[in-house]
Amino acid sequence: MINRFGYTLKQSFRQINRNRAMALASTFAITAMMLILGLFFLLIINVNMTAESVKADYNTIEIWLQDKTAEPQIQTMMGTIKGWKDVTSVKFRSKEEALNILKQRWGDSGYLLDGLKKNPLPSSIIITVDNIEKSGPVATKAQNLKGIEGVKYYKDTVDKLIRITNGMQLAAIIIMIFLIVVSIVVVANTIKLTVFARSEEITIMKYVGATNWFIRGPFLVEGIMLGIISSLISVGLIGLIYSRIQAAIGTELVTILSAPLVPTSFMVWNLFWIFLALGISIGSWGSIVSMRKFLDT
Repeated sequence: MINRFGYTLKQSFRQINRNRAMALASTFAITAMMLILGLFFLLIINVNMTAESVKADYNTIEIWLQDKTAEPQIQTMMGTIKGWKDVTSVKFRSKEEALNILKQRWGDSGYLLDGLKKNPLPSSIIITVDNIEKSGPVATKAQNLKGIEGVKYYKDTVDKLIRITNGMQLAAIIIMIFLIVVSIVVVANTIKLTVFARSEEITIMKYVGATNWFIRGPFLVEGIMLGIISSLISVGLIGLIYSRIQAAIGTELVTILSAPLVPTSFMVWNLFWIFLALGISIGSWGSIVSMRKFLDT
């Protein structure tokens, strides 16, 4: 068993050494594919995190109250809303608080609102839901309450965010599948050249009784080695590029987006295991595909 493993490993190194140019080209191609895949993966992860953070800011529903709505009626209304499913908190906002918030949003121009003779903003009840997708049913319920002037919630914004997130996830899956298939084809073609070069040797080995897996072993290990090398290089490059991107962006953009970027160490560590498994799989399948014709499997 040990001798067989040693033979397989030795033959793999010999094959890579004999076809150094093709092995290098194959490694470069797989690394490029994984690099593109990894950068796209980084983009998707950070966009999803930002989208989730933004969605968390829109999981509120505002009920505008009529000026004639009395305090006892408001308290009763808030008690009713607290008992609804999917509602996590209920808060009253006075007309004065609403005006102060508007002034803050206007920034340096907020002083213009001081000249108003009458506060035009209504008092309101702010409802927070545990899931942004549940805001629709809760808002529909709120519209049936008495003493309200209107209900405001960000349905269009929520729907757009959900569509964008789902679309990007679908695009990521399609691109991943495409890049994986291309990488398998690249490895298969590289190993196929080695198989052609050793076709007579393979035929003799089959005549003397060598099993298909004994013949396939060196080529399989060769493919796996190319996949592992490519995965290590691509993870290192992605880690370097991502750390530079984080340093270039700094904290200002992160503050604007209200969402932190995924830490480099966390991303690289997880990509290492993902790409290692992916590299081994690509190398293995590339070898198996290239040998099928010659071994009649």
